[in-house]
Amino acid sequence: MTDNDYTACHKREIMAVHDAMDVLSGKWKISIISSICYYNKRRFSDILNDVNGISNKMLSKELKELEMNLLIKRIVLDSQPVTVQYQLTEYGRSLQTIINSLTDWGLEHRRVIAGKPTEAVL
Repeated sequence: MTDNDYTACHKREIMAVHDAMDVLSGKWKISIISSICYYNKRRFSDILNDVNGISNKMLSKELKELEMNLLIKRIVLDSQPVTVQYQLTEYGRSLQTIINSLTDWGLEHRRVIAGKPTEAVL
């Protein structure tokens, strides 16, 4: 491969990362996806409890964006009162490996920075 071939290849790779970050960027999206990913199905209130600091309005906005990008689906259950659940789509489940890698990296990073094993912060 020539330098030009490598440059073209890396430009495509960098653009792919940019595209992914465009969909997943922001303070909340990865945490929301993680909540749904780890529990399979989550109600709005469950996600709200899992993601510290997010407001109702922001969670609603982020869920709509994730749904628009085909990463999650909103399921309205026929119950009284009406219950809404969110779950990853098949396409959204393709993020499972990334979420697991981020979890592993985050645990290791906290250990390196703090110099000790991590404990859950609830």
